[in-house]
Amino acid sequence: MATIAVLGTLDSKGPEHAFVAERIRAAGHETLLIDVGSGAPPTVEPDISRDEVAAADGIDLAALAARHDRGECVSAMSEAAPVLLSRLAGEGRIHGVISLGGGGGTAIATAAMRALPLGFPKLMVSTLTAGNTAPYLGTKDIVMMPSIADVAGLNRLSRTLFARAAGAICGMVEAEVITDDAKPLVVASMFGNTTECVTEAKRILEEAGYEVLVFAATGAGGRAMETLIESGMVSGVLDLTTTEWADELVGGVLGAGPDRLDATARAKVPAVVAPGCLDMVNFGEKDSVPDTFADRTLYLHNPQVTLMRTTPDECAELGRILAEKTNRYDSAAILIPTKAISVISAEGQPFHDPAADEALFSAIREHSTLPVDLLDEEINSPVFARACAERLVALMKAGS
Repeated sequence: MATIAVLGTLDSKGPEHAFVAERIRAAGHETLLIDVGSGAPPTVEPDISRDEVAAADGIDLAALAARHDRGECVSAMSEAAPVLLSRLAGEGRIHGVISLGGGGGTAIATAAMRALPLGFPKLMVSTLTAGNTAPYLGTKDIVMMPSIADVAGLNRLSRTLFARAAGAICGMVEAEVITDDAKPLVVASMFGNTTECVTEAKRILEEAGYEVLVFAATGAGGRAMETLIESGMVSGVLDLTTTEWADELVGGVLGAGPDRLDATARAKVPAVVAPGCLDMVNFGEKDSVPDTFADRTLYLHNPQVTLMRTTPDECAELGRILAEKTNRYDSAAILIPTKAISVISAEGQPFHDPAADEALFSAIREHSTLPVDLLDEEINSPVFARACAERLVALMKAGS
């Protein structure tokens, strides 16, 4: 028997959450009804009160509510609910979570769900599923189900949808997950300009007995990879396409945020890192490139993607960032393909710039405390791919 958290603003949507809890119990599971409201008193009796939720993050809810600022209250509960749910899940007291809501309820509940591990059942019935859900989902596996009409009472439609939602979370909790025979997991970063390298390295790692999960270095892909690394499910990191830092530094459209490259240090897993595609910053169609970059070297990758070559000064800073980020890794190496860090930076290609490359490579060597190997290869050569894969295997075996 599992216990499912039913999380909601019980001042305005108590009967709806109580209905879902009743359907879950009818399916043979326990429920924990959690109130994250902050307005009128709850319309149903919770198992965990709003004051208990707030106290999990040291918030005095009564004092906060006295200011009558709904936005401030929603923000506070969005900070407290993740602390509470993370603790309940860590203690094994809950095995899944479901919520129903509009704007405020969705913000609070999905903030709490994002604090839970990948694979933990999470279901959000929301009025917001037809719009941009990225801020609510983040990089977590939250299932969002359309409420169709507003979550505002029980009627023929809502009873049907909420009952299906209760059945869905029960099914997620009941689903058997078999991982006993799973191979150790390696994550890898890839871009179109490093596909051949990562594909060959993946083949070598799989032959060595590893499962390889590839992430596109497109901002969202890098953030998702960081989340998975931090989950504890990963045995090794093949981070050969660190291009997202070029966008983060220069202002392109595919940055992954300032925490990119940090998860490996926190998870303490072996890693092999390369400066793949740090020669390029991504923009949309050519007209989208800011006027301040009018004199820069541009390459039309396709009608929707324009690439901009990084300068020597930018490359020096990127090298410093990459080195200082990876200096915190427990077991890692940096491999540099000196002939080309992307398809289009090779000799004779539009982004070939020896001065910029040298600035990048020198900065990495100057600031890094890790082993730094320079290979007289292009990044997509089979020799470089094999060197990266074999070095990661050696690091993982040394640490096992």
